[in-house]
Amino acid sequence: MTSTARRLPLVLIACAALVVALGAAAATPAPTPRATAPGVTPPALAGLDAFVERARSEFDVPGIAVAVVKDGEVVLARGWGVRDLESGAPVEADTLFAIASNTKAFTAASLSMLADEGKLSLDDRVIEHLPWFRMSDPYVTHEMRIRDLLAHRSGLGLGAGDLLYWPGTGYSTEEVARRLRDVPLEGSFRGQYAYDNILYGVAQLVIEKASGQDFDAFLRTRILDPLGMRDTRYNSDALRDGDDVATGYAKADFKHTVPAPRVSWHNVSGAGGLYSNVLDMAKWMQMQLAGGTYLDAAGNEQRLFSEKRQEAMWSVVTPMKIPNPSVPELRAAKPNFLGYGEGWQLSDYRGHKLVWHTGGWPGMVSRLTLVPGHDLGVVVLTNAELAAPFQAITLRVLDAYLGAPETDWVAAYAASLAKARDDAGEDWAKHVAARDARSKPSLPLEKYAGTYRDPWYGDVEVSREKGAMRLRMKPSPDLVGTLEHWQHDTFIVRWDARWLNADAFVNFSLDPDGAIRDVRMHAISPLTDFSFDFHDLRLAPVKDGQGSP
Repeated sequence: MTSTARRLPLVLIACAALVVALGAAAATPAPTPRATAPGVTPPALAGLDAFVERARSEFDVPGIAVAVVKDGEVVLARGWGVRDLESGAPVEADTLFAIASNTKAFTAASLSMLADEGKLSLDDRVIEHLPWFRMSDPYVTHEMRIRDLLAHRSGLGLGAGDLLYWPGTGYSTEEVARRLRDVPLEGSFRGQYAYDNILYGVAQLVIEKASGQDFDAFLRTRILDPLGMRDTRYNSDALRDGDDVATGYAKADFKHTVPAPRVSWHNVSGAGGLYSNVLDMAKWMQMQLAGGTYLDAAGNEQRLFSEKRQEAMWSVVTPMKIPNPSVPELRAAKPNFLGYGEGWQLSDYRGHKLVWHTGGWPGMVSRLTLVPGHDLGVVVLTNAELAAPFQAITLRVLDAYLGAPETDWVAAYAASLAKARDDAGEDWAKHVAARDARSKPSLPLEKYAGTYRDPWYGDVEVSREKGAMRLRMKPSPDLVGTLEHWQHDTFIVRWDARWLNADAFVNFSLDPDGAIRDVRMHAISPLTDFSFDFHDLRLAPVKDGQGSP
C-alpha cells in the first residue's frame, strides 16, 4: 500500500456540543452541486479521450474514471473502458473504486475538525488519548504526538507492520496498534521519511476516543453526508447490493491479467479503506479548494475545518528526498521541493504548488491532485495495478490548464515502466548467478517443519503435505504457498495466490548443533509491494508448551 504504486501501492474518532453538532450534520440536506458534471470533454481538454484510450491500451487498464474541478465547478466527470472484463459493464462517473491511501486525507481532516472543536490538539501526546499505546522504544512512545501519526517520521521502516492487516488478518484495529510495541524501529524518531500505514490505524483510534464515535460513523455524519458524498463506502465490507463497483485486476506473476479479490482493511481503515467514485471525489476536491467550505442545499456556506487547520495539513512536516527521474523523458515532472504534510503529499510541478496523494489496492490505483493557485483539481481512479496511467493522465490535465508545452506522458511513463521491469530482471539474474544449484539442504526436509513465531506478527507454520513443503502465515489466510529449495538452507515460497506477486526467499539459520535457530524472509522481486514487509520478521521456533503469542 504504497503511496505511489498499489497500496502502492491504506483511521480514527463526548460532550453535549458534539451531540448538537452531529444532530445538525445529520439534518443538513445534501449540498447543491456547483455544476452538473458534464459527460463531454471541455475545450481545454480537447484530445483527452484519445489520450486516455491510448493510456488504457499501452498499460493494459480495463477501466479509468476521471473528474476535473476548475474554479469551483466540475468541468469533467466520466469513465472510459469497462469496470469488469467478464460482464463488459462500462465505467461510469458513479462507478466505485477503492481509493486506498487517498483515505489518509479524510483521516487528517477528521483530526483537524476535532482540533477546531477543542477535543484534541495535533501537538498532544498520543498516550494522552490512548494510555496503553506503546512503540518499541520508550522515548518514542512518550514523545509521539498526534501529528507524528500522520507524517511518516516515526522511525518505523518503510511499510513496517503492514503484514498485521495486509493481506487481511483477523486482528482488530486495537490489536494491530498494540502489536506496535514489538515492531522494530529502523531509523531515528523524526529523523527521516518512511511511508507507513499502521500509524493511521492509531490515528483512527484517537478520533474514536476524542469524538465518542466509531470512525465510520464519524466519517458519515461529519464529512460524507454534509458534502453529499452519498455513494462513498467505509470499506469493501460496507458495499451494498446494487452498488456499481469496479473489479480490480492484477498481473499474476507480473504477466497475466487476473481479477484481484475484493479485500477489506477492516482493521486499519483510516489508512486506506474508502471506496468512492469521481463524482463524490469531485465534491471532496471542491471543498478542499474552497478552503474547507462547501455550499449546503440552501446555498449557504458551511465549513468542515478552519483555514488554519488546512494550512497545517498542506504544510511540509517531513521533508522527502527528491528522486532523480528514472528516464530522461520524465525530467519535466521532477519537482523542486517534495515533502509530506498531514495526510497529503506536497510538491511543485512547473513551479506550481501541488497538494496530492496516491492510493494502491489489490487491482486498483488512484491519484488525486490539487493545484490551489489555479483552483484546479483532478482525480484519476483505475482498476489495474499500475501507477503509470494515472500519472500520465494527471500530468496531461495539469498541462492543459497550466499552459505547459505538450508532452507525451504515455510514452514517458511507458519508458519508465520498461526500465523498472528491466531492472527487476537484472536483479533476478544476479540471484541466479550467485546460486549454488547443486547444493543440498543441511537437514532432512521434515526437520524444517514446525511452527515459527515473530513477536509482532504471530505464527508461521511449515509442514510436509503430500511430499511438498508448505508454508502458512497463520494470521494471513491468503499467504499460503509451497517451499522450493533454492540453495543450502534457503528456500523460495511460491504463494498459491499468484496475484500477490510477493514470492519470497525463506532462509533457515542453524545453531552449532544443527538445530534451526531462526528464520528470515525477504521478497524476491524489487517490484513487490513494500507492504509485504517479510524482512521485518524475526521468526524463532516455537517450543512445546509455548502456546499462542
